[in-house]
Amino acid sequence: MKQIYRMLPIVLSVGLFGCGNSSTQESANSTGKAIAAESKDEFVSKLPDTAPTLKVATTGTMPPFSFQDDYGNMQGIDIDSIRALGEEQGFKVEFYKETWQNMFDSVASGGRDLAISGISYKDDRAEKYGLSDPYFFNPSSIMYAKSDTKIKGIEDLAGMHVAAMEGSKQEDQLNAMGQYSEMTTRSTAFLLYEDLMQGKVDVILHDLPILQYTAKNHPEYDVTIVPYEGADNPSAQQVILMAKGNSKLINTVNEGIAKLEKKGTFKAIDEQWLGASEPATKSATTNEQSK
Repeated sequence: MKQIYRMLPIVLSVGLFGCGNSSTQESANSTGKAIAAESKDEFVSKLPDTAPTLKVATTGTMPPFSFQDDYGNMQGIDIDSIRALGEEQGFKVEFYKETWQNMFDSVASGGRDLAISGISYKDDRAEKYGLSDPYFFNPSSIMYAKSDTKIKGIEDLAGMHVAAMEGSKQEDQLNAMGQYSEMTTRSTAFLLYEDLMQGKVDVILHDLPILQYTAKNHPEYDVTIVPYEGADNPSAQQVILMAKGNSKLINTVNEGIAKLEKKGTFKAIDEQWLGASEPATKSATTNEQSK
């Protein structure tokens, strides 16, 4: 079914959060536009009409974190998480579909208040942007088609044609390793998976939940997924991205994260999308597999 988009009125973000550039008119291109539910979106905010509305950049192309249904509604772990956080902290959210790199740029320029779409902690990101406290365990993982090859970790990829998403922590990790024969970068997880299934690359690297979700929805292909980061690794933690100097919003978001963790809200969201037995939220399983 054709995806339906409708432009939303521009909402001015309030000074409480030191929010984005309210004078910028939203683009009518296929990216960078406000995503409105034409119908079928079951979420209804309980906040009053006077509650501030934050502009949230997200890719909409990274299931199970951020993707769209047939009506153009955003859904996924991160969509549910930021909505829950907003309800807890008193702000509504308005989603804007961006490419991966534009998502970062729009926050840095003030066009968007925050970004959420499977964003992992990286030291260079912490230097450029305001990052929230972690709210989700998201280890890097390797996917390969089952064969005689046995891969236990990133150190086993020497001499292989590897692939990762452009600008991701996995690309950085592969560059640091530097022993692969060739590396391909792609703009989405699906393109990575397509390259693997077509035999264009030997392995692909991405976040564990994304690879799990992709494999689950394509049972016709036989693949192996190997996580290689433990919970003690900062880059295995998922964060919300904001402008570097926006301390009010950063504090508000961190306060909300602490509240929702205490209530078990994030755990419930994870289980809704990944199931209670999935290893993506269980560090012991991942540590054992990545030894």
